Amino acid sequence: MKPKTFKEVIDLGDGRTISLETGKLAKQAHGSVVVQMGKAMLLCTVVSSYKPSTMSFFPLTVDYREKFAAAGRYPGGFFKREARPSNEEILTMRLVDRVLRPLFPSDYKFETQVMIQLMSHDEEVMPDALAGLAASTAIQLSDIPFEYPISETRVARIDGEFVINPTREQVKKADIDLMVGASEDSVSMVEGEMDEISEEEMAEAIKFAHEAIKKQCQAQVKLAEAFGKKETREYEKETNDEELEKKINDAAYDKVYDIAKQGLGKHDRTDAFDKVKEEVEALFDEEELEEKGDLISKYFKSTKKEAIRDLTIKEGIRLDGRKTDEVRSIWCEVDYLPSTHGSSIFTRGETQALATVTLGTSREANVVDLPTVQGEETFYLHYNFPPFSTGEAYPIRGTSRREIGHGNLAQRALKGMLPESCPYTVRVVSEVLESNGSSSMATVCAGTMALMDAGIQLKKPVSGIAMGLISKGDDYAVLSDILGDEDALGDMDFKVTGTEDGITACQMDIKIKGLSYEILVKALKQAREGRLHILNKLTETIAEPNENVKTYAPKIITRRIPGEFIGGLIGPGGKTIQELQKTTGTEIVINEDPETEEGIVEILGTSQEGIDKVMTKIDSITFKPEKGSVYEVKVIKVLDFGAVVEYLDAPGNEVLLHISELAWERTNNVTDVVNIGDVIDVKYFGFDPKNKKDKVSRKALLPRPDKK
Repeated sequence: MKPKTFKEVIDLGDGRTISLETGKLAKQAHGSVVVQMGKAMLLCTVVSSYKPSTMSFFPLTVDYREKFAAAGRYPGGFFKREARPSNEEILTMRLVDRVLRPLFPSDYKFETQVMIQLMSHDEEVMPDALAGLAASTAIQLSDIPFEYPISETRVARIDGEFVINPTREQVKKADIDLMVGASEDSVSMVEGEMDEISEEEMAEAIKFAHEAIKKQCQAQVKLAEAFGKKETREYEKETNDEELEKKINDAAYDKVYDIAKQGLGKHDRTDAFDKVKEEVEALFDEEELEEKGDLISKYFKSTKKEAIRDLTIKEGIRLDGRKTDEVRSIWCEVDYLPSTHGSSIFTRGETQALATVTLGTSREANVVDLPTVQGEETFYLHYNFPPFSTGEAYPIRGTSRREIGHGNLAQRALKGMLPESCPYTVRVVSEVLESNGSSSMATVCAGTMALMDAGIQLKKPVSGIAMGLISKGDDYAVLSDILGDEDALGDMDFKVTGTEDGITACQMDIKIKGLSYEILVKALKQAREGRLHILNKLTETIAEPNENVKTYAPKIITRRIPGEFIGGLIGPGGKTIQELQKTTGTEIVINEDPETEEGIVEILGTSQEGIDKVMTKIDSITFKPEKGSVYEVKVIKVLDFGAVVEYLDAPGNEVLLHISELAWERTNNVTDVVNIGDVIDVKYFGFDPKNKKDKVSRKALLPRPDKK
C-alpha cells in the first residue's frame, strides 16, 4: 500500500519553488524529508539515541554527501564507489552544523546524527543552499528537542540585483556570494565572499536572505502540523542547585573579576583562574566533590564567564588589558625561508602563522571532481593547525574539518586579488605555530605577504580580523581582535577580510537572538578600522609585490601554437618533449584550448637560458615560411644538385636550394657560388607540386642579366 505523503511548497517569487515532502522515504528514521528544487532532490534524515552519551559534550554529527549517481556519473578511483567526503562536502557539513548545534538544549547529551544526501542533481541548482533547510525540517518532523526551526539560503548580487539560491553560472557573475543561516527572528550564521563591498551592502544582502528564510521556516511549521507534530521526547535533564550556584558565585566572582582586570598573559591568566577554582573546590569535602563535581565545574565556568563579560561591558577592559577597539602588537617578516618560492611570518599577540608559496604549472592545479561540479583550481590554500600551537599534545588523525573550513575562508579572502593574467598554479600553505585568537585571519595576513614576496602581482593586499560582541540588556561592547577565551564567552564571533576598499570574505556565528542590524553594521565598521590598522603593518613590511619571482623559483612562459604542431612538439612517443625537458632543465606542459583548438604550451624553469632554448625549438617547429617572403639562410650541406640551407629564424628547418636557383648564369659546381657556412638570402616560392618540395631561389633576388 502506497504510504500517505505530506507536502509543503515554498514559492521563491520568480517562478521557482522548493518543495518539502515527508512520509514516503526513510520512515524508520526519527525524522526524514525530501527537499526538491527543480530536479535537485536532497534526502535528509535525523536519528537521536534514547540512551545518554557518556561524553561531556553534545555528540552531534552532521553528514552531507553527494551521490555520483545523482548526476549520472561514476565515482573516480579504483573501487568506483563514494569514499571519504570531499572538501566541498565537509564545508557544507560545517555550514549546517554551526547553525543547528546551538539550538539543541545545553544539557542534551544524546548521540544525534543528521544525514543529508544529494539523490538527484540539477545543473541549475546549488544543493548546499538547501542543506540547512533539509536538516531543520527533518528535526521538526521528529520528537528531538530543538528550540525553533531555522534555514539557510544563498544570496548573490548580480548586476545590482539580489537573487536567492542562484545558479552556479550566476554566482560566477556575482559581486556578493553569501550563505546566511537564520530563524524567523534572528540571523545566526553568515559566510561568503565579496568583491570589495561596503559594510552597509553586506548588511543589505543579509536582510534580503533573511526575508527568504522566514518563509522557509514557516513552511517547516506547516508541514510538521500537517504531518502531526510529535510531542518532544522526555529526557533526563541536568539537575540544578541554586544554593550551590550562589555559593560558588559569591566565592569566585570578585576574585575572577580582579584577575581578569590585571591584563595577564594567556598561561599566567589560566594558572590564576585554576587557583581560584581550587579554592572553590576546597570549600567542599570529598563526598560533595564526588557527588556534585560536574555542577561545581559548571557553575564556576558560568561565574567566570559572567565576571569577565561584566568587566568588559562596565569598564571597557579586556582579559589582556586592551581597550575594546585595540589590536594586539604585530610583527611581520618576509623571505624567511631560503628555499621556498615565497614565505612570510605574521605574529599578532600570541597567534603566529608561517606561510609559504609554491609556484607550478597547470599540471599542479587542484582537480575538483564532484557530482555537482568539475573543474580545476589554479589557486588554493591549505591550513595546518598542529597541537603544539596551543601548547597541547593529542593524536593527529588527518586534516580536520576545522582546518578545511579555516583554509577555505582564507582562500576565498585572497583569491579575488590574484591577477587574471597569473600564469602559475599557486599553492599557499599556512602553518599555525601559535594560536590564541583567529589563526585563520593570521593566515590571510601571512598569505598576502608570502604571495607578494613570491612576486605574485596581487591587485591589492588583504588583511583580516576576528571580532567579538558582548551584550547585556541594552549595553554591549564590540571587541576587535578577540582572544580565544573571548571567542568562547562572547555573543558573536565574526571574521572579516578585505582590502582598503572593501570586504572580500566573512564568516560570522551569532549566538544571541534578535541582533540588530545597527549593531551589526557598527561591528563591521569597527572591524574595518582594525583591518586597516593591520593592513598598514603588512605594507610596512612589504609595500609592493616583488617585481620578479626569486632567482631559484621557476619562471613560467606561456605560448600558444597552432593545433597542427602539437604532435610535432611532443614527438613520437613523447620523445621530442622529453628530450627537450632533459636538455634544458625545464618542465613543459601542453594543453589544448577546446574553443580555438590551439595548443597552450607552459614552459617552467629556473634557468632563463633553458627557457629560451625551448622557445627557440617551438619557433623552429611552428615555423611556416610565407610565399613571396625573403629569408636569411645558412648553407649546411653541399650536394651535386644543390645546397641544403637552414632558416636562421628557425634552426632545424631545412630546404633544398636547387643548383638551377643559385644564379642566372649556368652553374656547373655548387661550390662555385656557395660553400658550407655561407649565409645568404633566398626568396620562398611555396610548395612546388612538380618536385613535391618547397622551392626557394637565390637568383630571384639578383638582377637578371641583359640578353645578348
